[in-house]
Amino acid sequence: MDSSQRYDGDIRALTGASRAAALDALLDGLRSADPRVRDEGAYAAAARWTPVLEPAERQDLGERVTAYFTHPAVQARAFAPLVLARIAEAGDWHEAWWRPFADWYPAERDLRGHDAELGWLHAAAHGADLLAVLARRPGQDPVRLADLAVARLLAPTEHLFDAQEDDRLAYALAQILSRPDLGVEESTAWLGPVEKAFRTGEPGPVPAWASNTMRTLRMLYVLADRGLRTRDTDEPPHLVTHREAVLDGLAGTLAVVAPYTG
Repeated sequence: MDSSQRYDGDIRALTGASRAAALDALLDGLRSADPRVRDEGAYAAAARWTPVLEPAERQDLGERVTAYFTHPAVQARAFAPLVLARIAEAGDWHEAWWRPFADWYPAERDLRGHDAELGWLHAAAHGADLLAVLARRPGQDPVRLADLAVARLLAPTEHLFDAQEDDRLAYALAQILSRPDLGVEESTAWLGPVEKAFRTGEPGPVPAWASNTMRTLRMLYVLADRGLRTRDTDEPPHLVTHREAVLDGLAGTLAVVAPYTG
């Protein structure tokens, strides 16, 4: 049997010890160095099973996967936010999960998108995916969501985004800025640290963090201008809550590093 096929069963058909063992195997697979086991097997099963788990099982899964944020293997850390995103989409989120995620996301140093042996890692993109899901949940503070996205962008790194991580972060920010409870000032205040960081620039090669941030803001400008769709739905595009303020704020911030813009 192919290693990815061990998760093909329907969790609803299992009970008792067999069901618990299946979830244990899923957790083991999520930290596997074999991308067939991790991506095609364990994570695919997590996406299928999470909506039909009992609430207590989702909470247990969330608590156990949150512990992966301090795991020594990058693939375990990088896939933790994806599973939490699926749990949040299924209707469960516990505040205790926020701090481990928030501590890990800007501190993660291994930002490789794809590795020839480990497969997709994509820590920056996967963290952005969780932010996007949380942005759609009632009761979440959009300010702290945006601040965490900024912290990830401004964190020192030598890795230049090469697998559309900037698009995923822009999408997360657009979801955050679409919150109806977000005020005008809050819609642009998160840009303050970005502008300050841009103003520290000196002649010479553009640092990776700065390039990553510029490209994220440019994509966000497009989304704020044209609208965005909620992923995996047929809903029509929607605009950020304070479109003109966001567009003006993005343009002014980008003008610091591109003074030839209008």
